[in-house]
Order: sequence, then structure tokens, then C-alpha cells
Amino acid sequence: MTAILRSLVLGATLLLAAIATARAEDQTIDLRVGFGSSLVLDRAFETVLIGDSNVVDVHTHDNRSVILEPLAPGATNLIFLDDQNIVIANVPLLVRQSAVNLVGKIP
Repeated sequence: MTAILRSLVLGATLLLAAIATARAEDQTIDLRVGFGSSLVLDRAFETVLIGDSNVVDVHTHDNRSVILEPLAPGATNLIFLDDQNIVIANVPLLVRQSAVNLVGKIP
């Protein structure tokens, strides 16, 4: 009976982990031009592919994190590959123009 219960708990845990990972990849990261951001992955990667390098530039920090530099408004994605060229993450990005300066000029 305990073996069956352990199997069920393990199966449920693996299922929940898979659902959490899928949700993380489905969420678009929203960036603003001129404001860098960091991104940390759960697993080590070897290569990063940029969908549109005119929208964002990526600087590798270490084998699990990158610094994102938004360049121009637009949508793109980053694909992270492991050392065997297997996709470990496909991250959608949306880059928006920086907020307009709302402080008025004083005459």
C-alpha cells in the first residue's frame, strides 16, 4: 500500500512540475527600451538563439542566466539549447517603447 501511495505522490509531483514549466514558457516577458533585465533559467544552457536581434540583445552572464538589452519595440523570442542542442526553453518577449516623460516643463 505504501509503495502505491508513494508512486501516486511521485506522479502527482512530476505532473505539477511539468505544468509549472509549461506556464512559465507561455508567459511573455514584457520589457521597455532602455531598461535591461536579467533572466534566470532552471537548467544550464549552452546556446541562445534570438528570434529578432533588432528587438533585443542578449548577454550571457553564466550558464543559467542572461542579461536582456531591449533595443527597439517589437516581439521576438529566445530559444535556449543545452549542450546536446536540445531546446530547454522558448521564451517569448515583448519590447515596448519607454514611458513618455510625464513631467511638464516649467515656463
